[in-house]
Amino acid sequence: MSTARTTQAVITGLGTAVRGLDGPAGLLGPLPAGHRSAADPVSRLTGRGLRYKDRATKLAMAAARDALKAARLIDDSGELTVPGESTGVVASTNYGNCDTVCETVQTIAESTYLATSPMLLPATSSNVVASWLAITHGLRGANLTLCNGPTSGLDAVNWARLLIAAGRLDRALVVGVEPDNPAVRHVTETPDPDAYDEDGAPELFDGAVALVVESPASAEARGVRAVAGIGPYARRGVHADAVAEVRALRPGPVGLWCVPEHPAGLRAPAPGLGAGAGTAPVHDLSAWYGPASGALGVMQCAAAAVWLAERATGPARGGVLDRGAGAACDDVVLVSAGTGDAGGDDAGSALILTAPGAAVPRLVDSAR
Repeated sequence: MSTARTTQAVITGLGTAVRGLDGPAGLLGPLPAGHRSAADPVSRLTGRGLRYKDRATKLAMAAARDALKAARLIDDSGELTVPGESTGVVASTNYGNCDTVCETVQTIAESTYLATSPMLLPATSSNVVASWLAITHGLRGANLTLCNGPTSGLDAVNWARLLIAAGRLDRALVVGVEPDNPAVRHVTETPDPDAYDEDGAPELFDGAVALVVESPASAEARGVRAVAGIGPYARRGVHADAVAEVRALRPGPVGLWCVPEHPAGLRAPAPGLGAGAGTAPVHDLSAWYGPASGALGVMQCAAAAVWLAERATGPARGGVLDRGAGAACDDVVLVSAGTGDAGGDDAGSALILTAPGAAVPRLVDSAR
């Protein structure tokens, strides 16, 4: 494994755009009663230029604005507080612009390309979400989208860290987003638009979660408190192999384990999880919020950051998980997405997040 993949970066800002949640802290518990009738997070956006943006882009914009503000990268008027070229965007979504693509294909099939809208055609690009985020906030650094299946969200967090370690950026806005609309339901074969499972969880996730990933040197120079450190990452064909690799690089007790979608068969940790992981509380976000596909890994990292920050400083609000304050700064959260061969996915990925105080090493190439 290269040094870059084990070098730490830190998380300095969080944002959510999920119906029924009033902030990232809610990711540690189920959706509250009445969440179905809660305000659509897209309604938080105002102003011109929203008409031709798809739902995924709007959700991502709402979450991203909160994360950038939490990290003090934008001020109250929305102006960027750092040089635009020092900040990039990494988006993760597998179905983000599925509705626009399906609509365009249908239009061409029925009426030829002459009937397509010049305003909608740019939105058929897979990178549309990341592009609009960059345009909206003036983020002129590296810009990319991961459409990488179930591991996509964790892959995006790692790519943000790699861009920082390589000196391409001082910080990156990472957004995981998936919309729930007829096109996505058609592709995923989810028939009932009002379907909820027996526990009241949505059949599909509909929302966005955003993180600001930053070099420790940049966070220190700006005087911004980190809420979590990003540790080792691995992506392998077998879920247990990915977990075993990161656990070998960061052994010791695991305080929380955020599991992949459909974790049946993975609940009893494989031998590769290592000593201590088997006793960690399991946090299954998909069971509460619906299958989140490319958004899941980013959601997991946000939930882990909240859990770690609250362990260090005390809970901000009530919840389901044990959030005892005053814990040691060597608390570790294991997050893993994609079940690999065991669940029919093409790969599994795993990432370790640490308490803010444990995110010590500076990035060698982060002098900017």
